[in-house]
Amino acid sequence: MIGYVTIGTNDYERARKFYDAVLAGLGGKRTMEFDNRLQGYGNGTSPVMFAVARPYDGKPATSGNGTMVALAAPSREAVDRVYADAIRHGARDEGAPGLRGDTFYGAYFRDMDGNKLCVFKMG
Repeated sequence: MIGYVTIGTNDYERARKFYDAVLAGLGGKRTMEFDNRLQGYGNGTSPVMFAVARPYDGKPATSGNGTMVALAAPSREAVDRVYADAIRHGARDEGAPGLRGDTFYGAYFRDMDGNKLCVFKMG
């Protein structure tokens, strides 16, 4: 049902370098760039795209209270790796990798613009 998710950034080049490193652990690669303001990422196996962009209205990007993007991982090891890559590249910890409930293994972090992300493996 989801086609793509876009989050905002106030430092486009820093955000691209961050997501290049973090999404690589999920097979993510740059797929499309638009107008030197939006960078899309995909993994080649899903039609869903993740994008980071400068806001089109020219105002500062802000993170939403209660807004979070969740990224599906193929394994718990991938969750651990993506979380570690995020922290190493400047993300802020919002919850280390671990079980939440019986079958949800996830980790939470915020990028340098304050956007909250989860990487998880269900089952």
